[in-house]
Amino acid sequence: MSVNAREEILAAAKLAAQAHGYEGLNYRDLAAQVGIKAASIYYYFPSKAELATAVAKRYWEDDAAYLESLLQNSVTPLDALRRYPETFRWALENDNRICLCSFMSAQFDDLPDVVKPEVQAFADVNVAWLRKTLVAAKVASPKEAEKRARAIYAGIVGAQLMARSRADIALYDSVIDSYRAAGLLPA
Repeated sequence: MSVNAREEILAAAKLAAQAHGYEGLNYRDLAAQVGIKAASIYYYFPSKAELATAVAKRYWEDDAAYLESLLQNSVTPLDALRRYPETFRWALENDNRICLCSFMSAQFDDLPDVVKPEVQAFADVNVAWLRKTLVAAKVASPKEAEKRARAIYAGIVGAQLMARSRADIALYDSVIDSYRAAGLLPA
């Protein structure tokens, strides 16, 4: 087994969890997608809980790195805020999937305890980035930034859920536009 096999398993598991949540992490299905025997997955991830933990951790770490690059590569923090909804739109564009951690959050009570902190970390990373970027863009004061960051995150996740339930990316775009018109998101 190679390091590449581990990465292929994680990539397939990410897509499965974005489409089906924790229950989508079926070793037989993942093995078929990766082209290995199901027993081979146990070499890297001895349990479904360990696989889910690794996938969720990788997901929020990749998201944190992306958000920092978004901020660094945007002309202004305000431009980064305007582009933030794109990060959730991409999952919908990929076979009507949703944010892996949003899906797992909906299943939170049924997740193994070891997975829960990694799922929560995704929301924490997003809210912290939003809070920091709202202040940097002078859209919110440090005192009000936390509440607004949580509202933005929750709103975007909600828009993604609505759009997924109807397989309608245009609905996502429309809801995001309404958040801009209402002042939740910068126009």
